[in-house]
Amino acid sequence: MPITKSAIKKLRADKKKATFNRATKTKAKTAVDEFKKLLSLESLSKAFSAVDRAAKKGVIKGGKADRIKARLAKKITK
Repeated sequence: MPITKSAIKKLRADKKKATFNRATKTKAKTAVDEFKKLLSLESLSKAFSAVDRAAKKGVIKGGKADRIKARLAKKITK
């Protein structure tokens, strides 16, 4: 357990951030899975939006977001 006052505050902030990051990542994964199921342009747009939002917030890295989007776009063209 943290002892100093600042360490206690940091632990509290980390818990909040972890909750937010988990929710954001789950939303992105859910949108991607839904696209894979439906393979429609509307679900592709939602998946792109969710992945971009996760990248913007720093939950996933930009390169990973680009890679995910490229793979999804490749599926829609087939």
